[in-house]
Amino acid sequence: MANTWWELQILCEPDLEDTIFWRLENFGCRGTAIEGKGNSSLVKAYLPEFQVDLLDLAALSLWLRQDALCVGLSAPNLNWQLIDEEDWATSWKQYWQPEKIGDRFLINPAWLPFPESTERLVIRLDPGVAFGTGNHATTQLCLESLEMRLSQLPKSFVNSETQKEPIVIADIGCGSGILSIGAVLLGAEKVYAVDNDPLAVQSTFSNRALNDISPKRLIPAEGSVDILKKLIEAPVDGIVCNILADVIIELVPEITAISKPSTWAIFSGILLEQSKAVADALEQHGWVIATLWKKKEWCCLNVRRS
Repeated sequence: MANTWWELQILCEPDLEDTIFWRLENFGCRGTAIEGKGNSSLVKAYLPEFQVDLLDLAALSLWLRQDALCVGLSAPNLNWQLIDEEDWATSWKQYWQPEKIGDRFLINPAWLPFPESTERLVIRLDPGVAFGTGNHATTQLCLESLEMRLSQLPKSFVNSETQKEPIVIADIGCGSGILSIGAVLLGAEKVYAVDNDPLAVQSTFSNRALNDISPKRLIPAEGSVDILKKLIEAPVDGIVCNILADVIIELVPEITAISKPSTWAIFSGILLEQSKAVADALEQHGWVIATLWKKKEWCCLNVRRS
């Protein structure tokens, strides 16, 4: 008998999209999609039937309503139904189209043809159940920040056979591997990608193969900074960390331990009202906040060692 899944449909004001995506991720949804419905947005999300019951869904509806009221927007309308696994596997994909991010990236769903002509760096992606399709503001902020960081590297850092100073990056909470792949395409010599979710690590392996990236350049592993310490040969040159603010604050001491005086880092998954707490934790451990970039209620901290 086929497994069954909850399909959640949330009709909302467009300004609520990012907050809803964040809430659904925390709720444990495995795959999200969005489409326009006139002046509104229809967000669809999927999660296994056994994972939640009707009381959980009712609580989610209340949280979504409270989130909207806190920012002065109309409460979204949440509906749910059970669907078969085969339907879940295809439903959300039909709404996901190629998307340009920043000046250089194009995210191309793996099930669509490769673009015939583009000057952009194409990331082929099938996220599966992992976070990171390029739709969320935090992922976009991180890719744009990576673009800025790696486009400013001296020529000696650019990947080539004569490279003398290869750039090594740690991707903490790698999800689908989208940021790791982006870093490699921008010229990073090696990226260590870690995530506590084994399904995310599996997704990163799959997307590495989809993008024909050498296993020597992108090394996924299950775990967190403790696993990174065992994998890396020396402190890393750059760090990208797109997870939740509370987790970032908790990991700051460990992240600092794998850095060197010239290391830079990109932190996101941070709501604007959480940015001061994250910045304070970083500054207490010798990091300097270079820039704060924001999209709607989300922000990204670009930092460096002092």
